[in-house]
Formats: sequence, C-alpha cells, structure tokens
Amino acid sequence: MKPALPGAEGHAVLDAAQADTERLRSQARAHVADGAVTAGYGPGRSEVLARLDAALATELVCMLRYRRHHFMARGPQARPVADEFLVHAEQEQQHADWLAARIVQLGGEPDFAPQGLLQRSHAQYIEGVTLADMVRENLVAERIAIDSYRGFIAMLEGHDPTTRRLIENILAVEEEHADELAGLLAGLPDGYAH
Repeated sequence: MKPALPGAEGHAVLDAAQADTERLRSQARAHVADGAVTAGYGPGRSEVLARLDAALATELVCMLRYRRHHFMARGPQARPVADEFLVHAEQEQQHADWLAARIVQLGGEPDFAPQGLLQRSHAQYIEGVTLADMVRENLVAERIAIDSYRGFIAMLEGHDPTTRRLIENILAVEEEHADELAGLLAGLPDGYAH
C-alpha cells in the first residue's frame, strides 16, 4: 500500500517546519560566537549567571572550611571525622569546577576572586573550636546550601534543563553530606549542644 500524499494541510505543516529549520540555521550561523547560548535560551541569563556565581562562591567557601577542619580536627574521634571532611572538601571542589564550567558555557566568567567571596557565598566560614563545633558548622552550611539549591532548581524549572540537572546533582551530594554530618554529630560529646 502506498503512503498517502500530503494534502494542502500537510504541505502547510511541512512548509512551516522547513521555515522553522531555516530560521534555526540562520540564527545559529549569525550568532556562532555565542557558543551554547542560543536564542532559545530566552531572558534571565544574567540572573542564572548571578545565582551560579553565588553557588560557586558557596562551594569554594565550603571547600576551604572543610579543608581547615580536616587539618585542625583533634581528639580521640578525630581521624574518621577529619577523613570525612577531606572527602567533602574534594567533592565541594568538584562542584565548584562544574559550576565554573557552566558559567563559561553560558557566556559568563566565574568569579574566583578572594575578595567578596564570603559576600557572594550563602554559607559562612566559621572555624569552630571543638570537633563537634566543626561538624556542626559544616552541617549548618550544608543545610543552607540545600535550601538555596532547591530554590534555584525551582527557578530553573522549564527554563534551563542543563543547569537544573547540574544543580540537582550537586543538591543530591549536599544532602548526603548533611546526612553523614548529622550522624557524626550525634556520635560526638556535646554534639547537639548549642
């Protein structure tokens, strides 16, 4: 059986599809220097870049705090906790790298400048004195990051699926960190005090 030839309505659909394809090709050639940022990205890129930069600052501050805590952890229970701090620091650094790469993909410039890092970060850099203080401060920072990332994901819904997936992946790790830290804190003397 032969396929039916399209009628006038079918030709109109094919013509519209061809016109759309030609428009896409023309836009791609005209704006080739924009890389991954196409006309389809729509408005809001500057807000997404600002939020990505805040996330980058947050990850860098957390990485630095975890590294300090790794080296400063003392006491009979310190070794496994310090080891966990180092793992978390490395994961936060990986998150920062992913965020920086996405900022560049969207035509921005990642801000690694030390001055202003704490102002852009959602998390604080609190050193802590005791091992329990250190775990608690990292747990607080993870909880802040979790809520911040959830809000960012909601903002991105239906707008930028690539950035949304990136933030969702980072959020999953931050939730694991919070769960691990809550377990560590519960096992430390004066863990939940304050």
